[in-house]
Amino acid sequence: MSSEASREIPDGMSPDARETWPSPELISSWLGDQDIDFEFRPGEDVAVHDDPEAVAAARRFRDVLGRFASGVTVVTATSGDEPVGMTCQSFSSVSLEPPLVLFVPARSSRAWPLIQRSGKFCVNFLGADQADVSNAMASRGVDKFADVEWTPSEATGSPVLDGTLGYVDCTIHAVHEGGDHFVVIGRVLDLAVTDVEEPLLFFQGKYTSTTD
Repeated sequence: MSSEASREIPDGMSPDARETWPSPELISSWLGDQDIDFEFRPGEDVAVHDDPEAVAAARRFRDVLGRFASGVTVVTATSGDEPVGMTCQSFSSVSLEPPLVLFVPARSSRAWPLIQRSGKFCVNFLGADQADVSNAMASRGVDKFADVEWTPSEATGSPVLDGTLGYVDCTIHAVHEGGDHFVVIGRVLDLAVTDVEEPLLFFQGKYTSTTD
């Protein structure tokens, strides 16, 4: 396959997403050897230097944003017929017409380049008893799906995890640069809820739920 053909825009991806489409070389450089791939809120995993003022400013930024309780999601896709997943807090609805959602992966994310090149993704909303799933999907250097049951979604074939509250299945509509993160806009093709009712939440740096 030629390098040009390998960079063809997948079906459903908006042409303007190509501006931030990483090259294979860049994907390789992002793989790294780190063990954690958790997608915190924008800015939370920014490296700061030894400047005390910079450290204090970063700490205050994290502390203040940590007061905003969020749900926990796992964004999934398939790459080379293999499942890909990452834990992500930064998720939101965007538009009803057309139906759009967004999530915010870090530039350093290992999973995001693979998801982007697939041109599609599924956002799984984790239930209160799925902290172990969140931790597994936030790890590097392991088979994230070894102990996770899933089925391919009907619209895109992306993994739908068992035991979640629901999911939205999307194609990538646009990708925008946002500092040390990317803002990914997805167009919803399919969505569903389950019988699970209690969400997994993240608040002040730890997991919680509405009953805690």
